[in-house]
Amino acid sequence: MLKRSMLAACAVAALATGCATAAKAPAPTPPPAVEAPAPAPAPKPQIGAFGLDLAGRDATVKPGDDFFRYSGGSWLKTEKMPSDRTRWGSFDVLRAKSESDVKGLVEELAAKQNPAGSIEQKIGDYYNAFLDTASIEAKGLAPAKPILDEIAAAKTHQDIARLIGRPDVPATSPIGFGFTLDEKNPDRYIIGIGHAGLGLGEREYYLKTDKDSKDLVAKYQAHIARTLKLAGDTAAEANAAKIVAFETEIAKRHWPIAKRRERELTYNLRTRADLEKIAPEWPWTPMFDAAGLSKQPEFVVAELDTLRPLAQLYRKTPVTTLRAYLTYHYLQSNADVLPKAFDDENFDFYGRTLNGQPEQRARWKRAVGALDGALGEGVGQMYVQRHFSPDAKAKMVELVENLRKAYAQRIDGLTWMTPETKVVAREKLAAFRVKVGYPDKWRDYSGLEVKSGDAFGNLDRQRKFDWAYNLARLDKPTDKGEWGMTPQTVNAYYNPVWNEVVFPAAILQPPFFDPNADPAVNYGGIGGVIGHEMGHGFDDQGAKSDARGVLRTWWNDKDTTAFKGLVDKLVAQYDSYEPLPGLKINGRLTAGENIGDNGGLSVSYTAYRISLNGQEAPVLEGVTGDQRFYLGWAQVWRQLIRDQRLRNQVMTDPHSPAEFRVNGVVRNQDAWYKAFDVKPGDKLYLPPEDRVPIW
Repeated sequence: MLKRSMLAACAVAALATGCATAAKAPAPTPPPAVEAPAPAPAPKPQIGAFGLDLAGRDATVKPGDDFFRYSGGSWLKTEKMPSDRTRWGSFDVLRAKSESDVKGLVEELAAKQNPAGSIEQKIGDYYNAFLDTASIEAKGLAPAKPILDEIAAAKTHQDIARLIGRPDVPATSPIGFGFTLDEKNPDRYIIGIGHAGLGLGEREYYLKTDKDSKDLVAKYQAHIARTLKLAGDTAAEANAAKIVAFETEIAKRHWPIAKRRERELTYNLRTRADLEKIAPEWPWTPMFDAAGLSKQPEFVVAELDTLRPLAQLYRKTPVTTLRAYLTYHYLQSNADVLPKAFDDENFDFYGRTLNGQPEQRARWKRAVGALDGALGEGVGQMYVQRHFSPDAKAKMVELVENLRKAYAQRIDGLTWMTPETKVVAREKLAAFRVKVGYPDKWRDYSGLEVKSGDAFGNLDRQRKFDWAYNLARLDKPTDKGEWGMTPQTVNAYYNPVWNEVVFPAAILQPPFFDPNADPAVNYGGIGGVIGHEMGHGFDDQGAKSDARGVLRTWWNDKDTTAFKGLVDKLVAQYDSYEPLPGLKINGRLTAGENIGDNGGLSVSYTAYRISLNGQEAPVLEGVTGDQRFYLGWAQVWRQLIRDQRLRNQVMTDPHSPAEFRVNGVVRNQDAWYKAFDVKPGDKLYLPPEDRVPIW
């Protein structure tokens, strides 16, 4: 355009000169031909030539022996895990990027003088206050002293219960409660009640008798003693021993972790009068009064038969022990905003000892995490404006719909499901709600007061604000537009009560999703993740809810029996995997996630083949389309992990370790065998009759 304008201007000038003279003008020279501009080069993917890091493979490993290391073995050998991490993989790399992106946004705000009461002021001051360790140090224990004094003054079990019920006393107790969705009435919020009270999180830590477990409990007790001593407790060692003995008794009354997955067992609707009859030893009235729940008529109880034993234990435990127990957990819950000695002690046990993390995370990274819990959607609104494009959202929605079509096709082709159940399954699939990127309506934080230089007070006010927010919704219809994750979260989830799949903006980046990558890589990456989350609607627990999200039986007995048989085969497969010597995966605990992985990847492969419209994908750098698909899945699950973190994951986490989210999945996929020429004798080979194609 610029060149054409200049030529026009020259022609006008020549014409004016010619009119001013009687001499005959020479014949004009034709202008040179103007070439059409070359088309802009296609945008390149962020990873490799087409979205795969082929250099990360290890060609010395046969795909059929260990696909996890074949696909990423060189990366595993050369990548260095940061010293402030207990694992390092694709998720963690993206989380580090998200932290850095948020830091850039927040520090811009924090450096400005923002209008009082604005979301910018609150974000900036919350962040700066968390970083202001000098102020935290100068205040010492003074911000915590009012609650610590109230705990010390408690004389009865009723007094302790009042403290347990208060939203500004973030301390665990043998019986816990909180806001949840009613699984048999998705249109209402309700209070859920269940067993709780363990500083180590799960009963398995307390009850295992091997040397490592006993050593861990002993170190936990020593940590409690040091924490109490920092707070001035002159009987810290004795009190720590009492706390651990109390928690061990609590653990004996807890359900095994795998049993707690069974949704029909953990839904027990009860009235307030019922609670008094079931566990009369528990001081329900003072606890609920302190929580603002005195008029709450109904509750959903999870582990119903544990209430009475836990209430009886609570009643027979001396108040002196309960005071020490509450004191420790109150200090531990606030360690981030207490003086450095408390923060360091808390990290030394929960980070270094429990999870094998060598180094505490930088304060700014923890500040970003604290902001996510306090003002997450306020930060998220700014994050998506800068880091998430409408084009990415549109392409993601298209991918989800392709997966939905593939699921329908696979449901139609199931040999083990009866026609009448297929009708209801398709209804559920059609009813899936899809949320991509960010909420349509942002949360209002106008009622939250944030003060400069007051990290402890900001956290305290946040807890009260969140409790009041949820309390006010108990008598209102559920807001199905709300999100359970912020946009800057690198994760995704399925919510069975609302029958929805949710994909925050931050996960929609390479290696999961790159709009410029080869489709096979995207279908193997984010497609597998989409399929996984949709698959939770049809896993061993998600399948217990119907299209509206109501927890009920909608399968006939024949389908239930056939499905259970397939699940049992998958459980047996994963039960045999041994991530560490002598430590095997709990196939029952991880069943839902394993079904999600296996079924989700199968469905995504079907969607990928549909997208080719009957054509074969091109071979790129010697890699076929089907190979790129499975390598895309494996690339997502590259991960380094510390042994202690891996041990904890196997003991308590419903997700299988990353290695088995690759090797445990591909060996059940017929197309993978063909793509990589996997034959009998290869270590991952399963005969066709032993493969488990659930969906």
